[in-house]
Amino acid sequence: MKAKVYVTLKDGIHDPQGTAICHALSALGFDGVQAVRAGKYFEIEMTPAPSGTSTPPIDKMCEKLLANTVIEKYRYEIIEDGIKMEGV
Repeated sequence: MKAKVYVTLKDGIHDPQGTAICHALSALGFDGVQAVRAGKYFEIEMTPAPSGTSTPPIDKMCEKLLANTVIEKYRYEIIEDGIKMEGV
């Protein structure tokens, strides 16, 4: 089973890395880029969840380690046996 986790800054949180990337793109001649928001992406390989359990503990992983939930939001996709489930 694979989980894909996307972590981004919450709306309204200043993103200095995104601002720097936006300026660099402009300096490289990529006109028309108005804003960039940087984030993190994780792919987590896991053993399948045992029968009878709802979903793997991705929320707990995000809240305890992968995301700073004060300033970041996250979403994830779980792919198991070709079936994709999404969570926030």
